[in-house]
Amino acid sequence: MKYNWQLPDWGKFVYNDTVIDSLCIEFAFESGEVKGLLDSLPTAIQQETILQFMISEAIKTSEIEGEFFSRKDIMSSIKKNLGIVETYDQIRDKNSQGIAKLMVMVRNSYSDKLDESTIKQWHSILMEYSKRVSPGDYRTAEEPMQIVSGNYNHEIVHFEAPPSDQVPVQMEKFIKWYHDFEVKVNDIKKALIKTSISHLYFESIHPFEDGNGRIGRAIAEKCLSESLNRPVLMSISSTIEQNKKMYYQSLKQAQRSSDVTDWILYFSTLILESQKNAKQIVLFTLNKSKFIDQFKNIMNERQIKVVLKMFENGVSGFVGGITAIKYISITKTSRATATRDLQDLAEKNILIPRGEGRNRAYDLNLLNK
Repeated sequence: MKYNWQLPDWGKFVYNDTVIDSLCIEFAFESGEVKGLLDSLPTAIQQETILQFMISEAIKTSEIEGEFFSRKDIMSSIKKNLGIVETYDQIRDKNSQGIAKLMVMVRNSYSDKLDESTIKQWHSILMEYSKRVSPGDYRTAEEPMQIVSGNYNHEIVHFEAPPSDQVPVQMEKFIKWYHDFEVKVNDIKKALIKTSISHLYFESIHPFEDGNGRIGRAIAEKCLSESLNRPVLMSISSTIEQNKKMYYQSLKQAQRSSDVTDWILYFSTLILESQKNAKQIVLFTLNKSKFIDQFKNIMNERQIKVVLKMFENGVSGFVGGITAIKYISITKTSRATATRDLQDLAEKNILIPRGEGRNRAYDLNLLNK
């Protein structure tokens, strides 16, 4: 079984573009609705919404590769790179700064020309604090770059990338293909096709020792934004993370043929789902703003701090709800005060209680807005 880069027609992808005809119509509707929602928001809430998307993408694109950063570190890092606050929370994990800075750079430079130096710069930023690889440099190891799974001596090879000495030429061809594939503004079908193939093409070259998945997803975001002539508002990695097995299976299948019809359908569907999820996040951020405005005058400073902390976790919510112990940890107050504050919030219909005794916890009453 040969891999795609070993085929004589490598780089000349074939596909049936009619498979995404109906999907294009749906994507146009969803992306238009999200853009309309965002444009209708006050500037401060727009900024908060965009921030939430970058935080989600930074966290999830890292989790796919087995790196787990705290939401607080990612948020502080992104805010620092956006320059939207004067003082920053201490960032405990320096590696979180790399992915955060990359998210900001990709979004802010979506219309810039993509070239090898840009991709190497992205990798250099991403891997700035890595001790395992040389940031910004293509791989040079003589041993094969393989994607494997399974236990030692029983590994299954899913894919083998081109040898290291071929990487510079392969990347040069990739960049040429990228620029030769022209997309007119608002040609959604071509935008989805180019985005799907650009991700597959880059992942198949796998030019770096580490970070290829994160850079490849950044390329997909840049390609889609550039093609649509506006920064996209979605987190592709959050959708991939919901079914990583399907992502890797689809990628594996696509890396064995020049016919990428199935891959284009899969990845375009992934983008559509990401856009639908984006609408929920925009609505959540809007609801958060309304919620705080409605109740801020009947909450004390401790209560406001806790409610804002609960909102920080986004649509997924505050895992396990807020308990007296968590309240004490956030506000540094006594148990008696924590219990009294929580009961007060429940009586005001700001929180909804559940459980009894030691299992007592509270959730935000988002229906009360």
